[in-house]
Amino acid sequence: MAVAAKTPAKEKTAQQKIYRGTGRRKSAVASVILKEGTGLRTVNGRDFKDYFHSEVQNMVANLPFSVLDNNDKWDVIVNASGGGISGQMGAIRLGIARALVEQNAEIKPALRHANLLTRDARIVERKKYGRKKARKRFQFSKR
Repeated sequence: MAVAAKTPAKEKTAQQKIYRGTGRRKSAVASVILKEGTGLRTVNGRDFKDYFHSEVQNMVANLPFSVLDNNDKWDVIVNASGGGISGQMGAIRLGIARALVEQNAEIKPALRHANLLTRDARIVERKKYGRKKARKRFQFSKR
């Protein structure tokens, strides 16, 4: 029986460390991956500026970086699903903040003070029977 020759062990290259964070807002969920880089930001394969039409939405999504003054230090890759643009924007913001805390726990108080680590639990209230919407009633007729 011939024994197969073992291949030499591949040298491990210095792999980049990645940090993950999950954010939720309304019915939107965003899975965020942070890795050190040049500041490249993508959401579902598109650039932040293409995905968020408003400059304000782009600014809000990047708020955790603005608080820490390290805008161009991280590459951000996001998979966002569910909800609308506004919900996804809030979910991305929370996911980025959680990933940054995973990277460095010492920045948690600064992010907590800016209210970026709080999950906004407000969701749409369900519609009730006998009502037009969740709380709105049909018009009352006296006669």
